[in-house]
Parts: sequence; C-alpha cells; structure tokens
Amino acid sequence: MTRTLLLTALLAILPSSALASDDTLTTLSERSGFVRTGRYDEVIALCEAFARRYPDAVRCADFGTTPEGRPMKVLIASRTGALTPEAAKAKGLPVLLIQGGIHAGEIDGKDAGFLALRQVLDGQAAAGALDKQVLVFVPVFNVDGHERFARWNRPNQRGPEEMGWRTTSQNYNLNRDYVKADTPEMQAMLRMLDAWDPLAYIDLHVTDGAKFEHDVSIQVEPVNSGDESLRTAGKALRDGVIERLAAQGSLPLPFYPSFVVGDDPSSGFEDGVATPRFSQGYYQLRNRLGMLVETHSWRDYPHRVKVTRNTIVALLELIAQNGTQWRQQAAAADARAAKLGGETVALDYKATAKTHTIAFRGYAYTRTPSEVSGALMTRYDESKPETWQVPMRDEVVPDHVVVAPRAGYLVPAAHAASVAAKLDQHGVSYRRLDSALPNANVETFRADQSSFAAQSVEGHQRLTVSGAWKAETQDLVKGALFVPIAQPKARLAMALLEPQAPDALVAWGEFNTHFERKEYMEDYVAEEVAREMLEDPQVKADFQQRLKDDAGFAKSPQARLEYFARRHSSWDSRYQLYPVLRTDRVPR
Repeated sequence: MTRTLLLTALLAILPSSALASDDTLTTLSERSGFVRTGRYDEVIALCEAFARRYPDAVRCADFGTTPEGRPMKVLIASRTGALTPEAAKAKGLPVLLIQGGIHAGEIDGKDAGFLALRQVLDGQAAAGALDKQVLVFVPVFNVDGHERFARWNRPNQRGPEEMGWRTTSQNYNLNRDYVKADTPEMQAMLRMLDAWDPLAYIDLHVTDGAKFEHDVSIQVEPVNSGDESLRTAGKALRDGVIERLAAQGSLPLPFYPSFVVGDDPSSGFEDGVATPRFSQGYYQLRNRLGMLVETHSWRDYPHRVKVTRNTIVALLELIAQNGTQWRQQAAAADARAAKLGGETVALDYKATAKTHTIAFRGYAYTRTPSEVSGALMTRYDESKPETWQVPMRDEVVPDHVVVAPRAGYLVPAAHAASVAAKLDQHGVSYRRLDSALPNANVETFRADQSSFAAQSVEGHQRLTVSGAWKAETQDLVKGALFVPIAQPKARLAMALLEPQAPDALVAWGEFNTHFERKEYMEDYVAEEVAREMLEDPQVKADFQQRLKDDAGFAKSPQARLEYFARRHSSWDSRYQLYPVLRTDRVPR
C-alpha cells in the first residue's frame, strides 16, 4: 500500500482532530500517516513540549537512567493539580500508569499514547477524565532497546518502517524481570510503582503468532488469581475496555491468542495466569489491577495505533467512572492480605482439561509439508476470512497451593543483605533481629529433589525444587531478617520466598550453592563405613530390602555407597536445605 493510501485509510479510522496542524505536539508517526515512528530524542522533546503547553496539567520528569546513560521519561497528567505522588495520595485520587515500549520493537503504545494524551488534554476525548485521576505515562520503558533502531527488528510485524529491539542494551527482556529485578530499568520502574501506587498498571504490547482477524487481546489480573473480592474490579476493567473496543469496530479477545500446539490452529487456545516475571502476573500480587494489551502484529501500524489509542481512552474513561470505588476495593484487599497467615494461598495457576468450542475469526489455511524445512507448515489465505470452531480451555484453577506461615519468614544472617536488597526493591516490609534466636522452633524446607536448568535464562541458572515444610529447631545468629506475613504485600512476599513459587528467588538461582554437594566421602572410606554399619541388623535388613525393591538403586554403586554416607555423622545436614525458614511466632 502506498503512503497516500495509508494516510487515506488513517483519516478514515481516526477522529478528524487526530492530525493536528501544530507539529509541536505531534509525533513523526502521526505526521507520516503512521508509517514511521520517531527516535527517542522525539520523546524527550515531546515530554517537555507537553509540559510547556499544559503547565497546570502536565509534568515532564525523569524516573531513571538506562545503562547507556539515557533518561527514562515519564509524563504526569491531571486536571486536579495533583502532579506528585504525595499530592495524589493526599487527594485520594486513583492513579493510572500506562507504559509503552517494554519491548521496544512493539512501539504502538508510544505513538498512540501521545496522540491520546493530546486529545484528552484538548477535550476531544474522554472529556473530564483527568479531573478525577492522575495519568502516569511512560512512552518508552526499554529506552536503550528503542535506540537499537532498524528495519525488520520485528519480522513478524507489519510496520512501522523501522523500530527498536525487544531487549535492553544488557540483553535483558524487561517483561521477564519484574520479580528478579536485575536491570536498572526495572529497579527504576519499581521505585516509581512504590511512589505512585497506581490503581491500574497497563502494559502495551504487540503479539507474535498466527494470522487471524482479531486485532487486540485484553488480559487483566486479578481475574483468575489473587484476592478473590478484587477480581470483580479486574473483570469490570477488562470487560469495560473490551466492550468499548468492540463498539468501535475492533475484534477484542479476553485471552492471549497463542495456539496450544505451536503452529496448529485446530489445537485451539487455553487461558491462564502469567507468572510474576510478567507485568500483569506481578502487579496483582500487590493487590492492584494489571492489564496486558496485545494488538495483533499482522494488522498494519495505522490500525494498531488506532486500537491502542482507543484502549487508552477507554481506560481513562473507566478509571474516571470507577476509580474511587476500585481504589477502596484495593485498600480492602490490602487489609485482607495482611491476614493471610495460616490461610491457603495459590502460588500459580493452570487451565484444566475441560474444553468448550468457541468461534474464532481466522482465515482459510492449509497445512502441508514445507519444501524448505520439511516440517508441516501452516499457510494462511488472507483473502478468505472464515470462522474457526476450535477448542478453548479457560477453566483456570490454582496449581501449587500452600498454607501461608502464621507469622512470617526468617532469613538467616548469611543471606540477610542480598534478600533485604530484593525486598527493598519491591517495597516488602521486614526488620532485622537485634539478637540471636537459639533453638528456634521453625519450619524448614529440605528438597527431596532439585534440578538445575541446562541453559541460562536471563543470565540465571534456574532451579526447581520439590519437598515440604517440616517442623525443626534451628539456631539463628544476630542479624537475621524477619519478614512478616501481616502486611499488604503478603502475596508478593510469598512469591519471593516460597521455594515452589514459579519466580521465587530460589527459582532464579539466588540460593544455588545450597543445592550443590560440597563435601564427599571417598569411595574406599564409604566402603569401610558401610561394612561397619552393616553389622547393625536393622541397617542390614533395610539395605537388603532396598536392593530388592529398587532396581536402579541396586545397579548404582554410587547410590549404594551414598546410602551409608547419608547415615554417617559427616553428612552435610545443610545440603538441600533451603536457607529461608518459616515461623509461627513473631520474634522479639
């Protein structure tokens, strides 16, 4: 399609006011008919220009600095006069935080956000919405990635002509970093979340995937997860946006449209809850509303910008109408979270095997072997829309469930500094113990199985453990941390410290040394020890029974020798012991 035709199409889908005559508040994208997108210097200039044009309603600020030294810009917009976190809290205003460009090649949110912001400030959209809330707008989260600018950085995406890169200059994927918070960018974002405490946190993306007619998916948590009462607000936010988008001609979905089986449309879809390494999986742990917006990569850039702009306007309208009530519900969820001690809490979620058939707007397709790869390949015919009848698994239930500690967690002094740093990043409360705790009655987690990932993930060697909490006595020296469960961020504390939580610190390899064998008994020594132990009739009978019952054990010389080494006083009692404890009593 030529640029002229694209501009004609744009004029047909955007309000007449969208193409402003004054270029000072317009993006290169808007001026090009949404064929191109600008570089980051444009974001800096626009941030300052909006603040100059609307001095009573917009503030331009830096909230961090990237590894390559670029400022991370944020625009704060409100007609209430509350342009600081303190002022917003004093006035009891709901805060809406919208971010674009966490994956900087998926840059719809930046261009749509500036367009929507200008229209709202000029009264051309969401009239009066900024009288009832504060908008915190981050045009580009992954700034260094944005400046890795080139054609075909997103080969699965139609437009713009050039775009940024998915990962940061340190090659981190920010939308895998919410819990581990390795990056300066994420640490800056978490500080801003703590300062502003947004009611809703909106993450603007573009999908990968197949070709079909649906142009956007809207996912919100808590809907299937987190505080049960707050789920009503999550559903209302999701359904309200979907209803408004559908009324404007979009084909929105309430789930991420990724096939159950790779490239096979007939396999259908399944819903779920993102783990907290992702934005919307993380933010619900803070008892707030997290939304993932995914426009469809095979729609052209003008269309995607329009849909994203419409989504932003819908969000502003919904927060203006319901923000006060939802804010009260979030506060009530905070109070409930502080009483989770002794209650069952889900660490993650899964879709059940239950299916039903849905009508999905796709295209005619064939699946035939590829002459290039030899694999079975799906080919879509976009000239032939058709409705697929496909299975959907959307009954989402808890997967791993644990009972929360009655009082909280104890982090021994050896790990207090590193764990405290992570807790500080997330605003989780704790205190240091000024005295030792000898013979403390605690719960310990000893892994019966532990498995290191074969490949690095985000610079970490991940670890999976299985086991159970059991009552023991442990000695803790002065300087240990006590992390109370009685706090609003109790769910987040559990996500960090429960060893079987999917993105816990231990899962990201923060305690790998405790699951590595450090001391050994030489085989010839183990042989001598074994012969001595076999003089005990009970040990001998147990050993012989094990040989009969376990063929793998019987065939393994190392397993047989370890049987005796584990019974010897030299065995490392801390091997496979998770170095965080649980307690039912608040320590003094």
